[in-house]
Amino acid sequence: MKNNNKIAIVSASLGVGGAERFGGLLSFMLHDLGYEVHNIIILDYVDYEYKGSLVNLGKLFANENGIFRAVKKGKYIARYLSENNIEMVIDNRSRPIIARELFTKWIYGNRKKYYFFHSSNLKMYLTNSVFWAKYIFSKATKLVCVSTEIEEKLKSKYQFTNTKTIYNPIIFPDNVAEKPNDAPESYFLFFGRLEEEIKNFSLMLKSFSISKVYETGTKLLIIGDGSGKDFIQTKIKQLNLENHVQLLPFQKNIIPYIQHARYTILTSNFEGFPMSLIESLAVATPVISVDCETGPKEIIQNRQNGLLVPNHDETALAKAIIDMVSDKNLYQTCKNNAQKSVENLSLTNIAQQWKQLLAEK
Repeated sequence: MKNNNKIAIVSASLGVGGAERFGGLLSFMLHDLGYEVHNIIILDYVDYEYKGSLVNLGKLFANENGIFRAVKKGKYIARYLSENNIEMVIDNRSRPIIARELFTKWIYGNRKKYYFFHSSNLKMYLTNSVFWAKYIFSKATKLVCVSTEIEEKLKSKYQFTNTKTIYNPIIFPDNVAEKPNDAPESYFLFFGRLEEEIKNFSLMLKSFSISKVYETGTKLLIIGDGSGKDFIQTKIKQLNLENHVQLLPFQKNIIPYIQHARYTILTSNFEGFPMSLIESLAVATPVISVDCETGPKEIIQNRQNGLLVPNHDETALAKAIIDMVSDKNLYQTCKNNAQKSVENLSLTNIAQQWKQLLAEK
């Protein structure tokens, strides 16, 4: 490459969530494009594979406490970027605090800066103050959104013009893995962060209860970690679903569970471009999702690769759960169309979009 080919991806971690999983995939894409990739993570969680070098600030500063730890981490990043002659930074973190982002603006300096927006809940990434948001981000090289709906929200509220939508990529597995021993005989699946305020497990469990598909032997399998685990367990007991819902912790290799699920489900209050949906379709597993902000309507072709239902509607979701179990023609249609519906999201296709973006002056 004629230009500096060194690039840093700054993420909260490389574990647990969809944004973090994307960070790992992005490192593979950039590495294969010829970039020297430096993964910088704030917290000491490394579950996902990555390419390039790793700077684990959570481990380096494990013995530090309080605000001084954040300052020391920031100074370390600034020094690391300078010493390694890194001229491009992709910021994959959430960014809700003005003071911290003013500090980060100093850390990154005059380098090319690409800021990610993984959620329609913009307050996770921007202050509500249009003035401060523009001061911090208007001169960024690009604000990269994972859905067109998010990009439109950025333009509408903040009048940003330096925006671009690039969807999350997926990997298509080469074969079908053996069914995990701890998976139920027949089940549909949720996998992701266990956070009630985002994922709305109340809706999921109540609709599952109404559907009564467990009477046919179909269970609900929930896989993940997070602050909502106790809430979910309490809700399961309240609905007398102890024998029909199974919880498993985060799985580093989630693919076998997705491949052997009848379908996957998403009931979020809001999203960005949910990895769980596209990863399911990539292994020919249909999906059910509520039509939340943002992403599902850009992924699901209703009754072709899955079912898209109104959000917060227990009855409509319960019917969708029933239909995916009882309507064999509908199910087979969705299964047959699943993989080809996300072919445009292959690593190769999305990598080319990144290649073009990073080459822009």
